[in-house]
Amino acid sequence: MILKIIVDNALELVTPSAPPTGGVNTAGLADFLRKFFAPLFLVVVSVVAIFFLFTREITRFVQFIILAVAIGVIFYVPNVIEVTARAIAGALGIK
Repeated sequence: MILKIIVDNALELVTPSAPPTGGVNTAGLADFLRKFFAPLFLVVVSVVAIFFLFTREITRFVQFIILAVAIGVIFYVPNVIEVTARAIAGALGIK
């Protein structure tokens, strides 16, 4: 009886099954990344900006703020991540 169960389970594991048709489900991945990195991004930007202001490096402060705004636009404007990911995947030949 136990041997029959073991053999049946082994045969079930060895039989090939149909491959998944949908691919990887990435629904909500961009929102998760935004929610995860938003506080960290704001803390890092604040600390570095305060450092540049206290050391009176106004040129570096302005450069850093421009870079921080550009990174913020990439991550927090809706659909920018998705469009960029599709463009990279298309360039790599992935559908």
